[in-house]
Amino acid sequence: MDLDEKYMREALREAELALSEDEVPIGAVVVCKGRVISKGHNMTERLTDPSAHAEMIALTAATESLGGKYLKDCTLYVTVEPCPMCAAALAWAQLGRLVWGASDPKRGFSLYSPSLLHPKTETSSGVLGDKCSTLMTNYFKGKR
Repeated sequence: MDLDEKYMREALREAELALSEDEVPIGAVVVCKGRVISKGHNMTERLTDPSAHAEMIALTAATESLGGKYLKDCTLYVTVEPCPMCAAALAWAQLGRLVWGASDPKRGFSLYSPSLLHPKTETSSGVLGDKCSTLMTNYFKGKR
């Protein structure tokens, strides 16, 4: 198993936590220099906060862990493509690399503006994409 898959599996575990709390099952982990420094999952219902996305929770914990607002040497693994709000926050943090599993053709940042990310942020997509997508699809089927 390569490192991207290893860390995406950790993000999937976070997504499962969100699912167990009846939140939209999205999970994220931030890795810096080969070590997980933060984790997060959607908490919008629990916190009654529309900005409490997995990426935002993980981003806040990562900057706190590092003691600074920049994540140039870090990679964020997230199960679903970030929305524009999260992508913009990642740009302000100057994230080094972004890896996501499932694309989000309705609300993903790349639909609106791929330039929302910092120009130096590298991206990869589709890592364990089927597993990430299935988790989301099953969640929303259960809601209908």
